[in-house]
Amino acid sequence: MTQRILRCSFDWDSDDVNILLSAKLAMPLMGTARIIVNSIHVKGNLLFMPILEGKAISYSFVSTPEVRLGVAFGSGGSQSLPATELPGVSSWLVKLATETLNKRMVEPRRQCLALPPEDLHKKAVGGILYVTVLSASKLSGHNLKSNGSSKQFNCANPDAVPSDNKELQTFVEIELEELTRKTDCRAGSSPKWDSTFNLILHENAGVLKFHLYQRTPGSIKYDYLTYCEVKVRYVQDDSTIFWAIGDNNSVIAKHADVCGKEIEMTIPFEGGNLGELTVRLVLKEWLFSDGSHSSTNLNASSRHSLGSSSNYFSTTGRKICITVVEGKDLLVKDKIGKSDPYVKLQYGKAVQRTKPALHSSNPTWNQRFEFDEIGGGEYLKVKCLLEETLGDESIGSARVNLEGLVEGSIRDVYIPLEKVNSGELRLQIEAIKVDDGENSRGSHTRTNGWIELVLIEARDLVAADLRGTSDPYVRIHYGNLKKSTKVMYKTLSPKWHQTLEFPDDGSPLTLHVKDHNTLLPTSSIGDCVVEYQMLAPNQMAEKWIPLQGVKRGEIHIQVTRKVPELEKRSSVDSESSPTKVHHEILNRIKETMIKLRSQVDNEDSDAVSVSLNELESLHECQEEYLFRLETEQIMLIDKINELGQEIFNSSPSLLRTSTIP
Repeated sequence: MTQRILRCSFDWDSDDVNILLSAKLAMPLMGTARIIVNSIHVKGNLLFMPILEGKAISYSFVSTPEVRLGVAFGSGGSQSLPATELPGVSSWLVKLATETLNKRMVEPRRQCLALPPEDLHKKAVGGILYVTVLSASKLSGHNLKSNGSSKQFNCANPDAVPSDNKELQTFVEIELEELTRKTDCRAGSSPKWDSTFNLILHENAGVLKFHLYQRTPGSIKYDYLTYCEVKVRYVQDDSTIFWAIGDNNSVIAKHADVCGKEIEMTIPFEGGNLGELTVRLVLKEWLFSDGSHSSTNLNASSRHSLGSSSNYFSTTGRKICITVVEGKDLLVKDKIGKSDPYVKLQYGKAVQRTKPALHSSNPTWNQRFEFDEIGGGEYLKVKCLLEETLGDESIGSARVNLEGLVEGSIRDVYIPLEKVNSGELRLQIEAIKVDDGENSRGSHTRTNGWIELVLIEARDLVAADLRGTSDPYVRIHYGNLKKSTKVMYKTLSPKWHQTLEFPDDGSPLTLHVKDHNTLLPTSSIGDCVVEYQMLAPNQMAEKWIPLQGVKRGEIHIQVTRKVPELEKRSSVDSESSPTKVHHEILNRIKETMIKLRSQVDNEDSDAVSVSLNELESLHECQEEYLFRLETEQIMLIDKINELGQEIFNSSPSLLRTSTIP
């Protein structure tokens, strides 16, 4: 079968560009420089090849193209005014552009252009992808190790199939942008993993990289061997294209005409005669900028036509409500002192965080936060951290696209954490339109705070078991929310000491004390209502409440209407003073920089990697500190304005009082 190929020359020379780059300068220059790219020249030969029976075209440069960039420099002010040229910047940018082209679209690397028969004019802004690493075949520990380390591959006998090597132990790491996941280690030249991972696309396209590692038996060390990759792209007719490099630089391409359709691909590893990898790919759902979804339960008749009304609401006057529900398979490390996970949310300049959960890899928070919606496709940035005695440590981060949220519809998503090997966060996201009307969701009962309920203990409960005891727990109902405490076995005086939080929206708060039964249905041993609406902000009420519907029993609780305010800090507490915290962070950065220079001079790559991670962690601590100062400054200014308004409102009466003889 002959393959149709089109070759043509490509010569792009343009002066009508204005790309502004901001570069941070290291010592001894220091500061920020502006780099303006004002002309681009790219010249080479292009190769076009139809694939998928003409539904798409793959294209690439036959060889590395000629690249030239026109660069101007400045330190501020007008972009068009060049300043002193920085040595090596122009050649560095040309090298960077050339390397990027080589990695993306120089033979055998190819890009793909879809030719859909129908264009639905939808803008895909993200997707949910399930990747199953099935198996590998034809692996050889000797060939892989020698070729992987030297980057020179032996193709002397391409038809030879190695015998099963029991000592060969390999695993695969999947990489998608900053998100990585890895399989377990398997033995043999034809390992089978059958491991499935949930991944997130932040755009309408992405590159899945599969890195193969070999582990040395009886050791914790492992060697990087080789890799292969699969590219994925949304097509405007609501379908998806997957493609990869095959044997002899051929193209392996698959087309999923609907979401949820399984695609299986076998891709050779880079280098030739190094084996191949079989994967299964399922694009579960595409998310569009108008708020619609392309999911498995949609058919052609339910798709939005060009003339249909959009579900997209105006971004003005809305709030984004984020509920951090729970975490799954988090990296909770065993260290001296406490090591409790919490989640930090950043949307624009607003930063909020959950309370630390108990030491667990599967914590539950169920905390709700509100942000003013920002237009322009602003991402929600999520960080999961461990609160530790000697400083907080990051155990993953993620970003969430909030475009196209529909009022009245809750988006329930599992977000895989990036920069770590495991961990997911479950978020519930909702858009709420703020109305000044009395019956709106933003009525006077809404305080932008939360209800903190502490269930301490109960006493003199009725016995629900034949042995004269009970296994009591409390089921809490707050509006549509329901939560439960832990079960205390064989007691009539349980002690829970559990703290629960609910968004303060004025809903009734009821407690149902129940007896836990493993086989039989649970039975009620009393209930009561907690009155909290008349509490002043940040005022705590502690009380024993008699249980209703039973002969006896009381429950001991504390309830507080929490409203965000400035943290009260002692002026004599020098340990927590902002100045001292700032100096400590700067000193640690300087010490790490000195240590890093010494490690670079000694060419200690492992130590350099550790120091760079430490610098990144210190930089995050500094960012968090600055955000905290900014938040406190804003709240302090608000308090001053409120005080000034009270003085202004009371000034006429004070004036009248002063004029009375």
